[in-house]
Amino acid sequence: MADIPDIRFKGFDGGWEQRKLGDTLCNLQNNTLSRSELTYEEGTIKNVHYGDVLVKYGEVIDVKNEQMPNIIDNAVVEKYKSSFLQNGDVIFADTAEDKTVGKCSEIAGLTDETILSGLHTIPYRPQLKFATGYLGYYFNSSIFHQQLIPLMQGIKVTSISKSAMQNTDIIYPKSVEEQEKIGTYFVHLDHLITLHQRKCDEMKQLKKFMLQKMFPKSGELIPEIRFVGFTGGWEQRKFGTMFKRRMERNNGQFDNTRWISVAKMYFQEPGKVTSNNIDTRTYVMRRGDIAFEGHSNAEYKYGRFVANDIGDGIISELFPIYMHIDDYDEAYWKYVIQIEKIMSSKLLKCIEISYTSSNKLDEDFFLKEEMLVPSLDEQQQIGNYFRNLDHLITLHQHKCDNLKEVKRFMLQNMFPKKG
Repeated sequence: MADIPDIRFKGFDGGWEQRKLGDTLCNLQNNTLSRSELTYEEGTIKNVHYGDVLVKYGEVIDVKNEQMPNIIDNAVVEKYKSSFLQNGDVIFADTAEDKTVGKCSEIAGLTDETILSGLHTIPYRPQLKFATGYLGYYFNSSIFHQQLIPLMQGIKVTSISKSAMQNTDIIYPKSVEEQEKIGTYFVHLDHLITLHQRKCDEMKQLKKFMLQKMFPKSGELIPEIRFVGFTGGWEQRKFGTMFKRRMERNNGQFDNTRWISVAKMYFQEPGKVTSNNIDTRTYVMRRGDIAFEGHSNAEYKYGRFVANDIGDGIISELFPIYMHIDDYDEAYWKYVIQIEKIMSSKLLKCIEISYTSSNKLDEDFFLKEEMLVPSLDEQQQIGNYFRNLDHLITLHQHKCDNLKEVKRFMLQNMFPKKG
């Protein structure tokens, strides 16, 4: 008899059962078909590949709704007939490049489909009645996974054997009703996580699409999508009529203030610095300023501009800073400088590519370059639109992250710790 979990549904009491996995589930046969022997285009025999268990599938595979590859050659299936998977069967990935070895998926929603467990998997069939979802979530909990860590072998590639799995312990409530409540709880959590992640991804795709459509194409003066009430072409203006270089030395007045990291401008709040970190090699960057980051990477081949929408702070002298010299909308400029089709061609002409990893902006070329700019009113409409989109993206991402943290916590506390 095992202990009870820290968190439990009301109405249930008494200790949980503890048995060896090998006494509770029986091993099925898996095939060794590689990716090249699977296809999504045709076939009738579905296959569960270990790579999909590790990366793609969750704790429960809903066969009706999950896209699964098929076996190309049905003739190889004959010798596996006794191991066709059923609802409630669980599949462990026995190999990985890290300690995710032992990640598990439970089969559910199967009616007349034929499914086999594939390469580098260990399939099991319960010999007792378990509620849908219970085993899938239990086997992916840290409570169970901790048993697998000392059994793992290998350095670059980690694996676990069937014989080692047999001797692990499985803990479960005797009441199938309690198992069902646990499984249903986690299925519901996963549904909410998927919902918010999908909404977040949809908002990101919408933002990407609108960034392409709400600014004029090359050679045109009017964007494809525009707010009602605005007509006429956008104005062609030189950067030098809108920006000038800010050369404001810090001089120590920014004690204990923001240090602005250009590389992390859009990813996290910059850290604080003290007077001990401040010297004359820093410049002041005011809210609304833009700075040029000359370090190339895969996404920004020739460098990029970033906008300061955080607040006043200090920045390394390595990054040239430009301030607006006329009326502008802060949010509009934050987004317009993210648009590759607008900025990259202009920057390429304004950059001196050195033999180092850095690119230097030629200020004279940059200030003479031209771009199309809408009226201040239209800037504000566009800026507000994308700011609201970003708010929705952040909202759904935070909700998704919070739910994932709830799930992680509950997986640690809704199953008894092995005593």
